[in-house]
Amino acid sequence: MYLFTNTPTVTTTRRWQTAMEVFLGGIALVLSGWLLPGLLPGPLNWGVAIFCYALIGGLVTTYWPHGLLGWANRVTLARAVLVALVAGALANQAFMAAIWLWLAIAILALLLDGVDGWLARRTQSASPFGARFDMELDALLIMLLCVGLWLESISGWVVLIGGMRYLFVAAGWRFTWLTQPLFASMRRKTVCVWQVVALLLALTPLTSSGVTEMLALSALLSLAYSFGVDAWWLYRQAHAR
Repeated sequence: MYLFTNTPTVTTTRRWQTAMEVFLGGIALVLSGWLLPGLLPGPLNWGVAIFCYALIGGLVTTYWPHGLLGWANRVTLARAVLVALVAGALANQAFMAAIWLWLAIAILALLLDGVDGWLARRTQSASPFGARFDMELDALLIMLLCVGLWLESISGWVVLIGGMRYLFVAAGWRFTWLTQPLFASMRRKTVCVWQVVALLLALTPLTSSGVTEMLALSALLSLAYSFGVDAWWLYRQAHAR
């Protein structure tokens, strides 16, 4: 937990510091979109990208009351810029004309996923906010990849891969035992990595339609199994108490 003086002046100053860093990230988004016109070729693409980043930035400014983000959260914010580019390129299916660039941006966002965690541990600045920020960006990126795969070649069931995380959260509103903390699990990490790898492979133009569906189906089944194991464990823990 952080300790800080809860005065209006200090709180306002810290909010402005956070907002300034988010604003700088927005400038990075605009520059990136300008330098990579294949991803954001039209007004709708720009609008989706800016809306996505503004939503993320608004949540960061709201839920981070400690001023400057720190290097780990700055890397995660940089990932948010990349995720916004991925989202913007989905509009009007613009990503199909720049599929390799689009996939490269998505892969870069995924590679940076390990950097922010390493920085948080190295600088001893790990926080529940940083972990949640990182996790929600992962979930959003996976959903965007699913939407891209849906638009490219597969029927709508593929969106279930990205939607399962949100369905799990929504179920927690009704069954509160689903909101309890989970134990660390290599199985969960392995399934997460596989679903991302499967989606990226399925999205490449070199993959045949049959293999694409097999990859997506394997990601869906492994993810359903993982969520099922976690839900069953939480259920047993709740009833044991």
